Amino acid sequence: MMSTTITDTLPQPVDTESLKAKLHRAERINRLKSFGLILPLIIFLVVVFLVPLVIMLKKSVDNPEVSALLPATVTAMANWDGKALPPEDVYKALALDIEKANDNDVLGNLGKRLNTEISGYRSLLNNTADSLPLDPVPTSYKQALIDLDARWGDAAYWQSIYSNSSPYTANYLLSSLDLQKNQAGEITNVSKDQAIYQDVFVRTFWMSLIITAACLLLAYPLAYMLATLPDRTANLLMICVLLPFWTSVLVRVAAWIVILQNNGLVNTFLEHFGLIDSPLQLVFNRFGVYVAMVHIMLPFMILPLYSVMKNIPKTYQRAAISLGCPPMVSFWLVYFPQTYAGIGAGCLLVFILSIGYYITPALLGGPSDQMVSYFVAFYTNTTINWGMATALGGLLLLATLILYVIYSWLVGANRLRLG
Repeated sequence: MMSTTITDTLPQPVDTESLKAKLHRAERINRLKSFGLILPLIIFLVVVFLVPLVIMLKKSVDNPEVSALLPATVTAMANWDGKALPPEDVYKALALDIEKANDNDVLGNLGKRLNTEISGYRSLLNNTADSLPLDPVPTSYKQALIDLDARWGDAAYWQSIYSNSSPYTANYLLSSLDLQKNQAGEITNVSKDQAIYQDVFVRTFWMSLIITAACLLLAYPLAYMLATLPDRTANLLMICVLLPFWTSVLVRVAAWIVILQNNGLVNTFLEHFGLIDSPLQLVFNRFGVYVAMVHIMLPFMILPLYSVMKNIPKTYQRAAISLGCPPMVSFWLVYFPQTYAGIGAGCLLVFILSIGYYITPALLGGPSDQMVSYFVAFYTNTTINWGMATALGGLLLLATLILYVIYSWLVGANRLRLG
């Protein structure tokens, strides 16, 4: 029989460092596997969503026409003070650049860009290009161009080239806020007859706020009813709530035009019962926009509220009532605070969707009821001014991100308070 010692019977020490290393290695492998599973989705979002968004937003600061089509002129103007007329070498460089751009059939792009700075610049460039090359070669290009068109003797035309000599510009963003740079480079407000976008943004946010408030007032009691009714009845009513999702927005807007027009159902009903003597103007104004927008946005408010209310135990309010709290007070103090998350999510969703809406205000509203999206579409489809379109769209995106950050902060603060 073999003898055993005391040390043989004692438990052997566990190598804790080895176990920790194995645990960390296993966790790292699991994280890599998880990341590998979602990597295709990340690549898809970056390629399909993020990259096109960055490319489009970049157009709001792109200004390549002058620097690309007048390279010699931009180089020659590097030492110009921007006040008096430029020197002889700048005039000569401009004549050569215009001739080259005309030969390459890209002078129209330059004229379109500079025409947004000074009206008539396109005709000035075309008239100058028609007379080039100058024959015989003049001893003074400066005097020859001024004799060709007196506008080349106006420093304002040269200042517009100089101010756009950089491939990037903040002019589109400034213009979208009714701001501009003066000759001294200072940012100032545009004249009152040219100011439009500040009022448009205020109108957009104000109309969206009213639509959000109206949706909340209508959706809250309806969502509460859906959450407290028996499941069978609630499911039938939920189908009615979801029906607008299955109908085209254009069809719904057309239906509201039929209902609210002067000879529509509403005015016909009111006249039939003698409530009005003449038809009310209910469409092609802000009232019609509000009615149709609330109808379209209402499901987006109901669904977040319903999802939150459905998970609130009914016993909380019953317990408050059983302890002597009146029903309305118990609803306000016990039930209502638990729906803050649904209210915040619904209001944020409806407001963000409203500030970017285009079809409904365009069809049901008047000229003074158009929102920012109308001008984005105008610059995209009519004037083909991508710079202004993306600048206005970028400001809307910025407003959306700010709202989302505020909402996230409020939700986080509310969780800490409840915790």
